[in-house]
Amino acid sequence: MNIAVAQSGGPTVAINASLAGVFKEALDSNQIDTVYGSLNGIEGIINQNLVNLNELIKTDDDLELVKLTPSTVLGSCRYKLPTYDKDALVYGKIIEYFNKYNIGAFFYIGGNDSMDTVNKLSKYTAENSINIKVIGIPKTIDNDLCLTDHTPGFGSAAKYLSTTVQEIVRDSAVYDLKSVTIVEIMGRHAGWLTASSAVLHANDETAPHLIYLPEGEFSQEKFLSDVKAQLEIHNSVIVAVSEGITLDDENYRSGKVDTFGHAYLSGIGKLLENLVTEKIGCKVRSIELNVMQRCSSHLASKTDIDESVLIGKTAVKAALSGKTGIMMTFKRISNNPYKIEIGEADTSLVANQEKTFPKEWICDNSTNITNDALDYFLPLINGEVKIKTQNGMPIHFKINK
Repeated sequence: MNIAVAQSGGPTVAINASLAGVFKEALDSNQIDTVYGSLNGIEGIINQNLVNLNELIKTDDDLELVKLTPSTVLGSCRYKLPTYDKDALVYGKIIEYFNKYNIGAFFYIGGNDSMDTVNKLSKYTAENSINIKVIGIPKTIDNDLCLTDHTPGFGSAAKYLSTTVQEIVRDSAVYDLKSVTIVEIMGRHAGWLTASSAVLHANDETAPHLIYLPEGEFSQEKFLSDVKAQLEIHNSVIVAVSEGITLDDENYRSGKVDTFGHAYLSGIGKLLENLVTEKIGCKVRSIELNVMQRCSSHLASKTDIDESVLIGKTAVKAALSGKTGIMMTFKRISNNPYKIEIGEADTSLVANQEKTFPKEWICDNSTNITNDALDYFLPLINGEVKIKTQNGMPIHFKINK
């Protein structure tokens, strides 16, 4: 048989490493002939837009380059697959195209919403006795997928974030005057990424001095009080804040939403900057890291890349063993030494769900995180990868779409 693989949702440093894992395991299997890539997620299947990856990834060097290339080499989408009762035609198109190319297994690399597609499609094939396996492979920098210890892509994003915040700390400390620097970090409802900035504390950094997550308590009055208290101790105060922090006054939000109804978030950093200017009056700036957190492969975590390859490989093995309708997962065995196992979860228990940061890991009046959280984070950012460069810049694998 042949297989197809697609990528969906926001890009990460490690999503192509999972693609490389799927491809490598398929090459090593005598049950699989050709690996097809679907351009722009499930839309590539619906719109009949497949590419033959066997013809594009020709050498081990090509495969290594795929593994270390950030973002999605196959492209992505934000398409919400309708339920069968709402649009039976689209399911017919998908199965017809799979049959045309003798696709026996489909692998979808993505986050919460992508697992919704895996869940719907696998149920349809099972209920209609269609022998096509559908497997979800997790990815998201938000680390908010349920039933997995962590997600591919998160460790590298956390490594980039902590390194960048440390450099902001150095920059902000050069002058002998009171200042506040507010770093706005991605995280809609879950504060995992913002919380990971606290790994700097393991290297004896005092910053970030204040960390605010959507799961904690927050108000403008509390924020101003916290900042004033830190300014009594430190000349330069560093604040890490999730973009998803909510205030009583939501007028700073754009009101725009994506296909899945998720609000487009940004602006909390600038709002808090203006608040400090008005109420405290010291030097202040806000920095919105935005998409830089997602594709900074020059600071990739080797642990993240290696695990992403492994989970892609294991997904192929699961499909060949007859599994379908599952998402591959990480199960942590221990922190020190760090050890994980690959498991699986029913996508009906994962789709459209969110795993928030544990409230028991939030401390100091919702301005810091516990040592248990540090023990969780530190193994995920460990190790460096060797990036191939040309003219001093990273080389990326690209498909001419």
